[in-house]
Amino acid sequence: MEAASSDLVYRIAEHLKAKFASESSGHDWHHIHRVWKLASQIGGREVANIEVVELGALVHDIADWKFHDGDDSVGPREAEYLLRAEGTSAEVIAQVVDIVRTISFKGAGVTTAMGTLEGKCVQDADRLDAIGAIGIARCFAYGGHAGRLIYDPDELPEMHVTAEAYKASKGHSLNHFYEKLFLLKDRMNTATGKSMAEERHRFMELYIERFLAEWNV
Repeated sequence: MEAASSDLVYRIAEHLKAKFASESSGHDWHHIHRVWKLASQIGGREVANIEVVELGALVHDIADWKFHDGDDSVGPREAEYLLRAEGTSAEVIAQVVDIVRTISFKGAGVTTAMGTLEGKCVQDADRLDAIGAIGIARCFAYGGHAGRLIYDPDELPEMHVTAEAYKASKGHSLNHFYEKLFLLKDRMNTATGKSMAEERHRFMELYIERFLAEWNV
């Protein structure tokens, strides 16, 4: 368990660890834990409110819309319920719930701008865990979970212009790199996040080059 900045953060972490221990789509406790660590690092360098950053990171995927029929109101609602049950102040709850509400990528043509430094730190951390070696593994893990093909060369990527179109997409896993993952480097919010994304982005580019070379042998 990562060292927590407060007893509240520790209790929330214990709850999420138990809730997501056996999740297998790439949105498990280990994903949450990595985002927690990354967000804490970014928040420290960017001089953000660390408790808000940690809480936002921990509950950011408490009820992802992908697992609730596209309903993106469930996550903020469940995050607020848990935080309130653990005695969190109304001010902190409002900040954290706003992070949960805004964090998700919703299409190439959709803006999901964070309004606070703390939210930017958490969003960057979540996006960092979606790229690089871990991001590749998570992409294919989720694709298998959702019954998607690994690749279909006849199905081209689609740059979704609305959140509804993005949510409805059922494309193969390789398209996800073009429709989302390759776009994340340039959507990082903080200087720290931008710097950390460069190497992970390049690793994905090399991986896809190799994948297509082996596919087309």
